[in-house]
Amino acid sequence: MSLAAATRDAVRERPFLYDALRAGVVNYTSAARTLDVDGDAEAIATALRRFAEELHDAPAHDSDARVSMQSGLGRVEAADAETVLEVGDAAFAGGAGSLTGIVATGDLSPPALAEVLGRLRAADVPVDAAGVTDGALVVVVSRRAGPDALRVVEATVQG
Repeated sequence: MSLAAATRDAVRERPFLYDALRAGVVNYTSAARTLDVDGDAEAIATALRRFAEELHDAPAHDSDARVSMQSGLGRVEAADAETVLEVGDAAFAGGAGSLTGIVATGDLSPPALAEVLGRLRAADVPVDAAGVTDGALVVVVSRRAGPDALRVVEATVQG
């Protein structure tokens, strides 16, 4: 395996470094020293620089997405017509509890959910459940976290 390929593999094992490369905020020499890649640190830094040049920071959101907040969600045993989110054997529906669902609709994708979850983590907003399809993104949070989560989701998918 070439040094460049080994460096790319090492970066892909560290999503935070991959994101930092895409954002252009990496000290390549320092990052090279942290990777478990056999080779000269300067050569690894050069491989990182070249990899970063190839990465495109395409938006993971739809600026026309609509975002709403639905209160009173709770976990239900079986999915029904009122289910807001269902993942595996967990379903969340309105009128069943005290959770809040943030629902974004539009042309969304799994990278949009990843970005939303990362921003919620940075804002210290705990997430109970989340999911995404081609047309919708749902994040379930506590009632107290609802307004903060709404602002974060809006800023992410409408930004």
